[in-house]
Amino acid sequence: MTQHHQTRPANHKGRIYAPWERVFSRMLTPIEEFIHRQTTSGLLLMSTAIIALVLANSLFGEAYQNLLHIPLAFSVGDWGIKMTLHHWVNDGLMAMFFLVVGMELKREILVGELADLRQAALPVIGAIGGMAMPALIYFAINYDTAGARGWGIPMATDIAFAVGALVLLARRVPKSLITFLVALAIADDLGAVMVIALFYTQQLSLLWLAIAALLTALLFMLNFAGVRKVLPYFSVALLLWYALLQSGVHATLAGVICAFAIPARPKYDPALFSQRLKELTHRFDVSSQPNNIMTNDALYSVVQALEQNVSAVQTPLQKLEHRWHLPVAFIVIPIFALFNAGIPFALDKLGETLTHPVMLGVLCGLVLGKFLGITGACWLALRLGIGQLPSGTRFSQIAAVSVLGGIGFTMSIFIAELGFAEHETYLLMAKTGVLAASLFAGVLGYIWLWWLGRNTASRLV
Repeated sequence: MTQHHQTRPANHKGRIYAPWERVFSRMLTPIEEFIHRQTTSGLLLMSTAIIALVLANSLFGEAYQNLLHIPLAFSVGDWGIKMTLHHWVNDGLMAMFFLVVGMELKREILVGELADLRQAALPVIGAIGGMAMPALIYFAINYDTAGARGWGIPMATDIAFAVGALVLLARRVPKSLITFLVALAIADDLGAVMVIALFYTQQLSLLWLAIAALLTALLFMLNFAGVRKVLPYFSVALLLWYALLQSGVHATLAGVICAFAIPARPKYDPALFSQRLKELTHRFDVSSQPNNIMTNDALYSVVQALEQNVSAVQTPLQKLEHRWHLPVAFIVIPIFALFNAGIPFALDKLGETLTHPVMLGVLCGLVLGKFLGITGACWLALRLGIGQLPSGTRFSQIAAVSVLGGIGFTMSIFIAELGFAEHETYLLMAKTGVLAASLFAGVLGYIWLWWLGRNTASRLV
């Protein structure tokens, strides 16, 4: 037994293993590494969308449609909420997606790519151009028709798909280009959230809007009062979600509001944490006899204090974003895709589909509008000296990345659901345009960037 311990690698000394732990740790490590790559969520999202398309166009098509319209109700006495399963996903589950989007936006604005105005100028200006031009192209194609309401659909970029495609080319593009796309997509998300809040609302109820305003004020009062536990924020945000649902403003915006209210300040600064850590380490060493933590109350109390101090040096925003990112990326978004990407195709109406103004507006808006808007806005900003190219990049790479901006899956479909909830044909055309544009933009942008980076890849080999 002694000999066994002596032959262990140094990094295993003092580690206590369960009987099967070594085997499972070796199995899970590659999976954990893979799951943290941005490409994983994009691939999962793509797979779920394909499954939804197959279900909608197979013998299970009717069962798939029936699944979407299953009613689900929550009630207490005379009070209750009743919606279809499809609406619960879009109005309820997607609030978690908007919570994560809101936390990403807040972090980027405070300390990330959007914190430095000089550095953020180019992606932000590119995002503005990439929202305005697609909307104008769509509106021009659908001018003076009922389909004009969908002008916001081609404005959004899907960050998981777009960044995932770019990460696949990591050996051929500079890291600063990936950073540029992330900043652009996040600024794009902020624009999409504002568009949803301002233009895609139902008939407004002033009473419920007033209640929502009071609940929003309460969320920020919790922040100013130094409340760092997340449960109070979630409790108020749940009430805010219901108030917005009744007000006519889309309920998922409660997630964004809650995210911006969550504190981004830790309780302890690093210097105080370091001091506390040294004190607790000393107490731990002094109290370590007997060595079994289950029989040593003093040792256990030190460990509890250490856990509290570790929590105090982290910001609630940082902890919550880290905790919720994977569930949203790998559960919420795939479920959304499963419930929204199932488009039934009718080959006998293919010509009508390809020439429908809503479908053409979305397709041209995402593919052509994103390219012209992002590239043109960035070119103008550089000419005026407002922004600067990311280090190690060429303008041709910015143009190629602008094509990837035409991948507008999640947010575009979400806006389509809001704009055409009462018009099934237009909704079908809009979703078809989103899927076709996302596929075309993804393939074209990938090939262009691969071709531009061929010399870079050859130097790395």
